[in-house]
Amino acid sequence: MSTIRAHTLLGVNPASEDLKLFIASLSSGKTIDPEVKSYSDAVYFNFYALGLSLLFVPKNGYKPKSGLTRSTLQDTDLALEGLDLYNVPKPDSKIKGTSTRKAELAFSTYPGLPFALELAEGVVDKDGKTLVRPPHLSVDAITMGKDFVACFGEPARKGGGAGPSSGSIGIWCEWTADGVMVEFGGDEAKGPQAWERGKDAVWRVISIFPRK
Repeated sequence: MSTIRAHTLLGVNPASEDLKLFIASLSSGKTIDPEVKSYSDAVYFNFYALGLSLLFVPKNGYKPKSGLTRSTLQDTDLALEGLDLYNVPKPDSKIKGTSTRKAELAFSTYPGLPFALELAEGVVDKDGKTLVRPPHLSVDAITMGKDFVACFGEPARKGGGAGPSSGSIGIWCEWTADGVMVEFGGDEAKGPQAWERGKDAVWRVISIFPRK
């Protein structure tokens, strides 16, 4: 099982050798070009086959135009701000908690499973006491809400799950000090009783961002 040290990649530009090595490790060394979506305040690299989306933010006054291609971006004026890892079971999967939003079906499941998701050190609770936690959480395709909470502790922020079971957003939890947000999928993550059932919901997207 590999340890994902995604936080060490934050801040690098798209041409970073470390970033290239990370992507190559997921693609068995094959070259995979991302779909690029550019906006004035953000540029997304979507690696659909790798279940991976990268968010870059412009700096040094750079304002990318919409519709730019990979070769026309100013790499040195972009910095990696976040990574999204996707867990997208097949529609006919028998595993509980596998329904997905239609837009996410374009992504495959992140191929680096299982992996060790690192926790930040020295995180304190609301009373200022340092939390005693394991150094990482082992994440696979069926890791559930209760597994994240047991390892990370109670989330700093959470939301979703409101409204009818059909069409509502799934529950999500954010551990701000760890720079991790998790969206959960399946019927357990939606509807009026989502927070009662959410402990058994399987993760759908893990977002990694700068720790605060």
